[in-house]
Amino acid sequence: MTVQKTSSGLYEEYKAKMQKVADVRNAMSVLGWDQETYLPEKGASFRGQQLTTLSSIAHELFSEDALGDILKELSSRSDLNAVQQKNVALSLEDYEKNRRYPAAFVAELSTATNAAYHAWIRARKENNFDVFEPLLANMVELKKREAEILGYKGHPYDALLNEYEKGADVQMLDKIFSGVNESLLPILQKIALQEVPDKQFLHRHYPKDQQWQFGLNLLKDMGYDFKAGRQDISEHPFTTSFSPQDVRVTTRIDEQDLGNMTWSCIHEGGHALYEQGLPTEEYGLPSGEAASLGIHESQSRLWENNLGRSLTFWQYHYGNLQATFRSSLLAVPIQDFYRAINLVQPSLIRTEADELTYHFHVMIRYEIEKGLIGGTLQTKDLREIWNQYYRDYLQQEVPDDLRGVLQDIHWSHGSFGYFPTYSLGSFYAAQLYASAQKQVPGLENAIADGKYGPLLQWLRENIHQYGRFYTSNELCEKVTGEKLEFKYFLDYAKKKFGEIYQL
Repeated sequence: MTVQKTSSGLYEEYKAKMQKVADVRNAMSVLGWDQETYLPEKGASFRGQQLTTLSSIAHELFSEDALGDILKELSSRSDLNAVQQKNVALSLEDYEKNRRYPAAFVAELSTATNAAYHAWIRARKENNFDVFEPLLANMVELKKREAEILGYKGHPYDALLNEYEKGADVQMLDKIFSGVNESLLPILQKIALQEVPDKQFLHRHYPKDQQWQFGLNLLKDMGYDFKAGRQDISEHPFTTSFSPQDVRVTTRIDEQDLGNMTWSCIHEGGHALYEQGLPTEEYGLPSGEAASLGIHESQSRLWENNLGRSLTFWQYHYGNLQATFRSSLLAVPIQDFYRAINLVQPSLIRTEADELTYHFHVMIRYEIEKGLIGGTLQTKDLREIWNQYYRDYLQQEVPDDLRGVLQDIHWSHGSFGYFPTYSLGSFYAAQLYASAQKQVPGLENAIADGKYGPLLQWLRENIHQYGRFYTSNELCEKVTGEKLEFKYFLDYAKKKFGEIYQL
């Protein structure tokens, strides 16, 4: 006679298996973090082997028949609570998707990703896209195969988009970027007729050590827990999490550009606060993971732009910044600083772009990715395609590959479908911040006093604690009363830049 296991006992088995998978994936993340921060040059080949091995192990653990049997049985039980039911449903969905991946493909993709990353690094050092192109071509072919594995109804790119933003597809994004073009272009044209704020003082000499310390202080003020994280230097700023109690950020420092470090610290700090705010008791489970890349990006963009580029924020911090860099900033009034950090001007580099032209950078990458995965564009032509897009959308002549097609790390990681979440994140951020301003008494006064606890607590209660329980739009609607609406970003942009440029 077989005794049926209790739902609670079965759920604990499921949880243990999921945490084992998470352990392996997070071990991979530690090696990935090291690869982008401290890995010696000769360690690259074996690091690739190590990551491939762990990738295969994680895939095998998450493909076990035993796990599938537990998930299917739990999905038929009616005595689980709402969070447990959602965890099981999402894990079963992930499990069935994971089972579609052949083990050989997982290993091949991991090996190709490691090779592509190091080729990208070499290509950037040599300022030559041709060094990276063959590896990128291989990566594109692998991502096309992945799209077929995952399946799609419309465009093959839909399959990859859905990995980062559930429910997103080409039809939706074509509409969004069409709206961005129609709504933001008239504002940019009006701004182009106004006097350009002076920002030369942002490119005076700002010593590395002082920048580093100022960045650390900003992170502390935001509420980033250094007992559960650390900051390091990398080629491309990023945040990585091994658990809510070990969330790490990186930045890059240019002694001739104060903005490079300052807003990458705030941006990555926003990502990190989200990860540190996820429920530790749900480690390894969907409810212990971020809702989506779009919501993740909403957290970083909210802190970086809605807060970190506001006059209210700098009314508190600017005196300290002036004291830190006396020779460069002491004679610069705060209003001049505020106008400079919100300068709207077409440029070459996405990560350094202003809040308005930024979305044209994202749109260019979206169009390229859609074409590569759809087969209408080829990697061998990418330098010319990239440069032409920058002429068409931003009226910029790209001088070299470093400031052109080689500027982003994402394609070397195989992260096709990621870029659109940056724009979605900005639009979610504007809508969420508008709600926070209505719902948190005295929020602006607290920010003016350098107190971010009320905002962070609101984010913890309304966003962070829910993990993946809600989809992006469900979460947005729960918090703000509406699904994502571009009008909030447009209203924010018109008010802020209308005042700055006296439109």
